[in-house]
Amino acid sequence: MRLQKISINWKVVAFGILGLILIWQIVSGIITKSLQPSYEKQGSQIFTDRNGKLISLLPNERGYYNQFLADVPPKFAELLLKKEDRWFYWHPGFNPYSWARDFFAWVFIGKRSGSSTLSQQLVKILLANEGQRSFKNKIKEFFYTESLEWQLSKKQILTMYLNSIYFGNLSQGLKQASLDYFNLPPENLNEAQMLTLISALNSPSNIQPKTAQNLNRAKKLAAAFNLDIPEASWQQVLAANDTQNFRTSETAFEVKTLNLNCQKNCRLTLDSQLSQNIRQILNRNLKLSTLDTAANGAVVIIKLPENEILSIIGSPDPTLQGLGMQLNMATKPRAIGSTAKPFIYLKAFEAGARPYSLVLDEEIKYQIATGFDFFPKNFDGQFRGPVTLHQALDNSLNIPSVQVLEFVGLNNFYKFLRETLGFVSIQPLENYELGIALGGMESDLLTLSHLFTIFPQQGWLKPLTLYKAADGQSAFYQALMEQNLNQPKQVGKKEMVELVNKILNDRETGIDQFGLKSNLNLPFTNYALKTGTSRDYHDSWTIGYTPDFLVGVWVGNSDNKAMRQITGLSGAAKIWHEVMLTMYNSTYNKNTPFDFKDVQFIPSGHPSRLGETSGRAGVETLDFALAGDNYSEARNILIKDKLILTPHDGDKFLLQPGTTLPLSASADVTWSINGKFFGKGQKLTWPAKQAGNYTITAETADGKKEQIIILINEDE
Repeated sequence: MRLQKISINWKVVAFGILGLILIWQIVSGIITKSLQPSYEKQGSQIFTDRNGKLISLLPNERGYYNQFLADVPPKFAELLLKKEDRWFYWHPGFNPYSWARDFFAWVFIGKRSGSSTLSQQLVKILLANEGQRSFKNKIKEFFYTESLEWQLSKKQILTMYLNSIYFGNLSQGLKQASLDYFNLPPENLNEAQMLTLISALNSPSNIQPKTAQNLNRAKKLAAAFNLDIPEASWQQVLAANDTQNFRTSETAFEVKTLNLNCQKNCRLTLDSQLSQNIRQILNRNLKLSTLDTAANGAVVIIKLPENEILSIIGSPDPTLQGLGMQLNMATKPRAIGSTAKPFIYLKAFEAGARPYSLVLDEEIKYQIATGFDFFPKNFDGQFRGPVTLHQALDNSLNIPSVQVLEFVGLNNFYKFLRETLGFVSIQPLENYELGIALGGMESDLLTLSHLFTIFPQQGWLKPLTLYKAADGQSAFYQALMEQNLNQPKQVGKKEMVELVNKILNDRETGIDQFGLKSNLNLPFTNYALKTGTSRDYHDSWTIGYTPDFLVGVWVGNSDNKAMRQITGLSGAAKIWHEVMLTMYNSTYNKNTPFDFKDVQFIPSGHPSRLGETSGRAGVETLDFALAGDNYSEARNILIKDKLILTPHDGDKFLLQPGTTLPLSASADVTWSINGKFFGKGQKLTWPAKQAGNYTITAETADGKKEQIIILINEDE
């Protein structure tokens, strides 16, 4: 039988081979791509501070801690391949020699020896097949391995392997193991430390790297590799180390409470070293006997003008379980006390009032929505008569502030809070009414600090930044009680903000309430502040700022238990003082001056200031205005309908030798006492001679008249 000659069409063969290669290229690409999500999920979510320092490491989906390394340390790779896969750079993903050796050992001895390459081990981990050794899985792993080898470089595969292997104690990946066991990055490990990790790879669940058993294995490995490792290097292996120290820091306590919508690697604007120092300041001060009735406190620091959060401290010691130490009090709403007043005065200035405008500090009755009479009181219970808004705000006087809010108008102020600032109140704002001026409204410290940034930012409210997005752009963090704010917006007129800053920057006028020496005084002058104390001493606040940074402090009890007469001055201000000094001596302080270019001092001889005193030993106040002010109109804008300023209707006085009563009016008037002419002028003094009821009448030249009745007693 004659054999026919077979004709081979080599073009068809070539196209067939090319087709198969093309198909394999597509298939292997799909297979490799399918492994990528599994690989990426092995990495932990990492929170670092603004300087790249680790804040918190969260476990991955399998419960392990893992930080990916970007580059393979050459020496570690060399030692690893000597032990695990000598032919790694030459084989196609499987080692034929190892397979043959493994097969014969299984046939003739009945025992299998390890024959997997690093590529195959990587696939087992990514497919989660480490403990499922079936023929079906082996076939699947083979195709996955060959796909990786076809699509990726050897360096890429080795990097993925080193980021995926386990080292015991929930430590995954070379970088994490190096930090956990030796507190060193992989590139700084010595040979003894490297071999200690490598020798534990075969049984990470049973053999911890730093055990005596594994150390002996590492030394045998060194001998097999002919490495002459000094004993000192082995001793470094045994150095004590706490794994948890390199997975979290104290700053992580606050971070985990913020529910951040952050990327896998989240770089925060926080400064963890600064936060550590601030927590120590808070903790140390709360242990003082003067603050022994306050268990909790919080501090917020914001870097200006970027509005980056540098520190959020919500607990003095988050390692403790009791006394609310596991609560982040920086995000818990509390009654804000007098810290609401700067916002009220800002709106008053925009409505035409000025720091030199007069307001009456006297007993006033209001009827609130409940139908009850409301008598606001100052903190010290005293009445001062006519005072300027400068004096009223600087001394945090309650009665004038209620009148200022009344002048602004409740509906106007509600609109400012809701629509302009985006503030979201705990209760409807209408429930607070004029009580807003007395500090009844609630806010958390983080939100309140954010809103206060409008003052050092010349009336601009900027988004609050806490972390950087994947593209490096700032990602905004929404404080607890604010509506969405994605773009800066001007919420106050620049020149009016300057007036508020000028008052809050003045430490001299506030001596009446805060004393000559206090925690509010700093060894520099470029700052402004406001304190606050809620009703019955439940909350102590101080918020202060320079153009470079803002510091907000709250002190109180998480269960809202009242403190023993701890005010904003005696409580939060003490901590605020120390934090401000820390910031002043930090790199964040640029000594940027306040912008007061729109503010003008009122000359002491100006008609609007004649006879003006501060009520403090007759010392004349130094007040200021804006260009173009109508002094006389602005000065009386809050009292334009009131003629007699002092005394007040219903006042009672004690008759003593030399008793004189000040008579003051908002305009030049003719004074009569019990129907008899006494004198003319805006300000007079009347010497009281005897006890009794007195009717005092003031009348202007155009016929405007006002009458009050006072009582002078001989006995108290």
